[in-house]
Amino acid sequence: MTAAATPDDPVDARGGRPGGGAHGEPGGGPADVAVETIQREMTAFARRARASAGRMHPELSLVSYTLLGHLEERDGCRATDLAAHYALDKSTVSRQVSALERAGLVERRPDPDDQRVQVLHLTEAGRQILAQVRRRRRAAYRERLADWEEGDLVRFAAYLERYNARPDTGGDEGAG
Repeated sequence: MTAAATPDDPVDARGGRPGGGAHGEPGGGPADVAVETIQREMTAFARRARASAGRMHPELSLVSYTLLGHLEERDGCRATDLAAHYALDKSTVSRQVSALERAGLVERRPDPDDQRVQVLHLTEAGRQILAQVRRRRRAAYRERLADWEEGDLVRFAAYLERYNARPDTGGDEGAG
Protein backbone atom coordinates (compact mmCIF):
# COMPACT_ATOMS: atom_id res chain seq x y z
CA MET A 1 0.00 0.00 0.00
CA THR A 2 1.39 3.41 -0.94
CA ALA A 3 1.38 6.35 1.42
CA ALA A 4 -1.52 7.91 -0.48
CA ALA A 5 -3.68 4.76 -0.33
CA THR A 6 -5.84 3.90 2.63
CA PRO A 7 -7.26 0.53 3.66
CA ASP A 8 -10.69 1.69 2.44
CA ASP A 9 -9.49 2.48 -1.11
CA PRO A 10 -10.85 0.04 -3.73
CA VAL A 11 -8.49 -2.65 -4.93
CA ASP A 12 -8.92 -4.27 -8.32
CA ALA A 13 -8.57 -8.01 -8.86
CA ARG A 14 -4.87 -7.65 -9.71
CA GLY A 15 -4.29 -5.94 -6.37
CA GLY A 16 -3.84 -2.53 -7.96
CA ARG A 17 -5.25 0.72 -6.71
CA PRO A 18 -7.20 3.31 -8.68
CA GLY A 19 -4.95 5.73 -10.49
CA GLY A 20 -2.80 3.11 -12.19
CA GLY A 21 -5.26 2.90 -15.07
CA ALA A 22 -6.66 -0.11 -16.80
CA HIS A 23 -3.95 -2.73 -17.27
CA GLY A 24 -1.53 -0.42 -15.44
CA GLU A 25 -1.54 2.39 -17.98
CA PRO A 26 -0.32 5.62 -16.41
CA GLY A 27 -2.79 8.42 -15.86
CA GLY A 28 -5.91 6.29 -15.43
CA GLY A 29 -8.21 7.26 -12.62
CA PRO A 30 -10.79 5.47 -10.49
CA ALA A 31 -13.32 5.50 -13.34
CA ASP A 32 -10.83 3.71 -15.65
CA VAL A 33 -10.21 1.02 -13.04
CA ALA A 34 -13.95 0.70 -12.41
CA VAL A 35 -14.72 0.29 -16.13
CA GLU A 36 -12.00 -2.36 -16.47
CA THR A 37 -13.40 -4.19 -13.44
CA ILE A 38 -16.97 -3.97 -14.79
CA GLN A 39 -15.85 -5.39 -18.14
CA ARG A 40 -13.98 -8.26 -16.51
CA GLU A 41 -16.80 -9.10 -14.10
CA MET A 42 -19.52 -8.93 -16.77
CA THR A 43 -17.46 -11.29 -18.94
CA ALA A 44 -17.24 -13.70 -16.00
CA PHE A 45 -20.98 -13.29 -15.45
CA ALA A 46 -21.71 -14.13 -19.11
CA ARG A 47 -19.43 -17.18 -19.02
CA ARG A 48 -21.11 -18.41 -15.85
CA ALA A 49 -24.56 -17.93 -17.41
CA ARG A 50 -23.58 -19.88 -20.53
CA ALA A 51 -22.04 -22.69 -18.47
CA SER A 52 -25.04 -22.99 -16.16
CA ALA A 53 -27.58 -23.06 -19.02
CA GLY A 54 -26.85 -26.72 -19.76
CA ARG A 55 -27.33 -27.64 -16.13
CA MET A 56 -30.73 -25.93 -16.08
CA HIS A 57 -31.98 -27.96 -19.03
CA PRO A 58 -29.64 -30.07 -21.19
CA GLU A 59 -31.40 -29.35 -24.49
CA LEU A 60 -31.90 -25.63 -23.88
CA SER A 61 -28.90 -23.39 -24.56
CA LEU A 62 -28.73 -19.89 -23.14
CA VAL A 63 -29.62 -18.50 -26.58
CA SER A 64 -32.61 -20.84 -26.85
CA TYR A 65 -33.77 -19.90 -23.37
CA THR A 66 -33.48 -16.22 -24.27
CA LEU A 67 -35.41 -16.66 -27.52
CA LEU A 68 -38.17 -18.62 -25.79
CA GLY A 69 -38.44 -15.91 -23.14
CA HIS A 70 -38.73 -13.23 -25.82
CA LEU A 71 -41.43 -15.17 -27.66
CA GLU A 72 -43.38 -15.56 -24.45
CA GLU A 73 -42.99 -11.90 -23.51
CA ARG A 74 -44.10 -10.70 -26.96
CA ASP A 75 -46.71 -13.44 -27.43
CA GLY A 76 -44.92 -14.42 -30.63
CA CYS A 77 -42.88 -12.62 -33.28
CA ARG A 78 -41.10 -13.18 -36.58
CA ALA A 79 -37.63 -14.73 -36.73
CA THR A 80 -36.34 -11.53 -38.35
CA ASP A 81 -37.60 -9.59 -35.31
CA LEU A 82 -35.62 -11.92 -33.02
CA ALA A 83 -32.49 -11.41 -35.11
CA ALA A 84 -32.89 -7.64 -35.04
CA HIS A 85 -33.70 -7.44 -31.33
CA TYR A 86 -30.69 -9.53 -30.26
CA ALA A 87 -28.37 -8.28 -33.03
CA LEU A 88 -27.89 -11.84 -34.25
CA ASP A 89 -27.26 -13.05 -37.76
CA LYS A 90 -30.44 -14.33 -39.43
CA SER A 91 -28.81 -17.71 -40.08
CA THR A 92 -28.01 -18.08 -36.37
CA VAL A 93 -31.61 -17.37 -35.42
CA SER A 94 -32.82 -19.71 -38.17
CA ARG A 95 -30.71 -22.58 -36.79
CA GLN A 96 -31.89 -21.91 -33.24
CA VAL A 97 -35.53 -21.67 -34.26
CA SER A 98 -35.29 -24.87 -36.34
CA ALA A 99 -33.88 -26.72 -33.32
CA LEU A 100 -36.65 -25.33 -31.12
CA GLU A 101 -39.25 -26.42 -33.69
CA ARG A 102 -37.78 -29.94 -33.90
CA ALA A 103 -37.91 -30.12 -30.09
CA GLY A 104 -41.58 -29.15 -30.20
CA LEU A 105 -41.05 -25.95 -28.22
CA VAL A 106 -41.91 -23.45 -30.97
CA GLU A 107 -44.38 -23.46 -33.83
CA ARG A 108 -44.96 -21.21 -36.82
CA ARG A 109 -48.37 -19.68 -37.46
CA PRO A 110 -49.49 -17.35 -40.23
CA ASP A 111 -49.70 -13.71 -39.19
CA PRO A 112 -53.41 -12.81 -39.06
CA ASP A 113 -52.63 -9.42 -40.66
CA ASP A 114 -50.45 -10.82 -43.45
CA GLN A 115 -50.82 -14.49 -44.35
CA ARG A 116 -47.45 -14.44 -46.13
CA VAL A 117 -45.64 -13.85 -42.82
CA GLN A 118 -44.91 -16.62 -40.32
CA VAL A 119 -45.01 -15.75 -36.62
CA LEU A 120 -43.20 -17.90 -34.07
CA HIS A 121 -45.13 -18.92 -30.96
CA LEU A 122 -44.33 -21.08 -27.97
CA THR A 123 -46.05 -24.44 -27.84
CA GLU A 124 -47.44 -25.69 -24.54
CA ALA A 125 -44.29 -27.81 -24.15
CA GLY A 126 -42.21 -24.66 -24.77
CA ARG A 127 -44.12 -22.80 -22.06
CA GLN A 128 -43.63 -25.65 -19.60
CA ILE A 129 -39.88 -25.97 -20.21
CA LEU A 130 -39.43 -22.21 -20.07
CA ALA A 131 -41.27 -22.07 -16.73
CA GLN A 132 -39.19 -24.98 -15.38
CA VAL A 133 -35.88 -23.41 -16.40
CA ARG A 134 -36.99 -20.00 -15.14
CA ARG A 135 -37.74 -21.50 -11.68
CA ARG A 136 -34.33 -23.20 -11.58
CA ARG A 137 -32.51 -20.05 -12.68
CA ARG A 138 -34.38 -17.94 -10.13
CA ALA A 139 -33.48 -20.42 -7.37
CA ALA A 140 -29.82 -20.39 -8.46
CA TYR A 141 -29.72 -16.58 -8.39
CA ARG A 142 -31.47 -16.43 -5.03
CA GLU A 143 -28.93 -18.86 -3.61
CA ARG A 144 -26.00 -16.87 -4.99
CA LEU A 145 -27.47 -13.58 -3.69
CA ALA A 146 -28.78 -14.96 -0.38
CA ASP A 147 -26.44 -12.88 1.78
CA TRP A 148 -27.08 -9.59 -0.05
CA GLU A 149 -29.13 -6.94 1.69
CA GLU A 150 -32.42 -5.98 0.05
CA GLY A 151 -31.20 -2.46 -0.74
CA ASP A 152 -28.14 -3.88 -2.52
CA LEU A 153 -30.35 -6.18 -4.59
CA VAL A 154 -32.66 -3.33 -5.56
CA ARG A 155 -29.72 -1.09 -6.55
CA PHE A 156 -28.00 -3.90 -8.48
CA ALA A 157 -31.23 -4.62 -10.40
CA ALA A 158 -31.65 -0.92 -11.19
CA TYR A 159 -28.03 -0.63 -12.37
CA LEU A 160 -28.43 -3.66 -14.66
CA GLU A 161 -31.66 -2.27 -16.11
CA ARG A 162 -30.00 1.09 -16.67
CA TYR A 163 -26.99 -0.52 -18.34
CA ASN A 164 -29.10 -2.74 -20.60
CA ALA A 165 -31.53 0.05 -21.51
CA ARG A 166 -28.81 1.99 -23.30
CA PRO A 167 -28.75 1.26 -27.04
CA ASP A 168 -25.86 -0.85 -28.31
CA THR A 169 -23.23 1.24 -30.04
CA GLY A 170 -21.82 -1.63 -32.07
CA GLY A 171 -18.83 -2.29 -29.80
CA ASP A 172 -17.74 -5.77 -28.76
CA GLU A 173 -19.10 -5.51 -25.21
CA GLY A 174 -20.61 -8.99 -25.42
CA ALA A 175 -17.30 -10.60 -26.35
CA GLY A 176 -15.59 -12.79 -23.90
